[in-house]
Amino acid sequence: MGFATRWLSEKALFPELFRDKPCDNTGIIVVIPAYDEPDIATVLDSLASCSRPGCSAEVIIIVNLRKDAGRQAILNHRKSIENIEDWKKKNASCFFRLFHYDAGSPAVKNWGVGLARKTGMDEALRRFDAAGNPDGIIVCLDADCTVKENYFTAIEKEFLNRRKAGACSLYFEHPVEDDPASVSAFYGIILYELHLRYYVGALRAVQYPYAFHTVGSAMAVRAREYMRAGGMNRREAGEDFYFIQKLVPSGRYFSLNSTTVYPSPRQSHRVPFGTGATMGKLAGDAEQQYYTYNLDAFRELQWLFSLKEDLFSSGKREAERMYDKFPPGLRYFTDRDEWLVKLEEIRSNTAGYESFCKRFFGWFNMFRIVRFMNSVHDGIHERRPVVRAACDLLRHTGHDLIPDDALQLLKYYRQLDRESQ
Repeated sequence: MGFATRWLSEKALFPELFRDKPCDNTGIIVVIPAYDEPDIATVLDSLASCSRPGCSAEVIIIVNLRKDAGRQAILNHRKSIENIEDWKKKNASCFFRLFHYDAGSPAVKNWGVGLARKTGMDEALRRFDAAGNPDGIIVCLDADCTVKENYFTAIEKEFLNRRKAGACSLYFEHPVEDDPASVSAFYGIILYELHLRYYVGALRAVQYPYAFHTVGSAMAVRAREYMRAGGMNRREAGEDFYFIQKLVPSGRYFSLNSTTVYPSPRQSHRVPFGTGATMGKLAGDAEQQYYTYNLDAFRELQWLFSLKEDLFSSGKREAERMYDKFPPGLRYFTDRDEWLVKLEEIRSNTAGYESFCKRFFGWFNMFRIVRFMNSVHDGIHERRPVVRAACDLLRHTGHDLIPDDALQLLKYYRQLDRESQ
């Protein structure tokens, strides 16, 4: 029995998908869900152009259909499979082994990207189980992405250098043009990516310990860590966000910034939110404006997080006095009784400051932060154009030279992200 055999028997949706056994030194398996992706060869060409890693590598594509798929999506489904098989024949000498599974439209409730990703990741776990490699790396990518040439080698090196690391977010950049004449065509994706980087940058600035990007096409996890987290969820959208939130509290999560994933900036209606859906909305906005969270809301979180030591050592009366001093957004969002009960529960179940902080941020986690942000921007704070908000954050964190346009701001934030750990 392998290290994951029992787990797979209890939690995997499907039996073994591929009969070909993995190489003994298989170390990286890239999983790609593909729905309505006739141009699947683009991502395969990009992967094949990468430098070969020291370990054996595999790519698993889960080609799937929704129950409500239209005629064109059904035709594209067949075309995807044909193109994968044709690509495999033409690239027989490629350094990675390529597998694909035609999931069709399974009789599984809520089938979508979460279940497609889970199917591929569970199969990757099964193959690492067969190879006896619990440290094997399962990498998530999307069918409309391309990658930097050092994609495989950087992943291999970073995980080898971080033996205790369990999972990571990979650095990403949406393709945009530097030519001023072309900026307008990419303005929507510039604003959206700036929002993503502003949000994570603001969380880092207020000392939130689990501030990581949550992009489904740019994350990786060791096989054993995948098991510890319970595997990928079945959500039809946002599966990446929920999965990563199960990984980061371990302290074994990191940002891998030495390579790059290039997600597509295309419009898409595959899921109700995210890059594709946002591009569709911005395309219909004549002013091309994206509104994001107000920095004042993050300042309230900073005020709260700065009280960690006092919260650890305080009693009920001190906690009551702290609540009375809550800034308006925190008071609007947080019920007094909930605050006092939760704080007492956290204190009574921790012996030291470090464990107190871990339990506190287990309560005031990313899910709660998102709820806080959405709540206070309905009743307390006003959302701001993302360019203004991004400039506000740079001033707040002491940056002197602040770019004055969206593209230059995005480049600045990208550099800050590349320098983060």
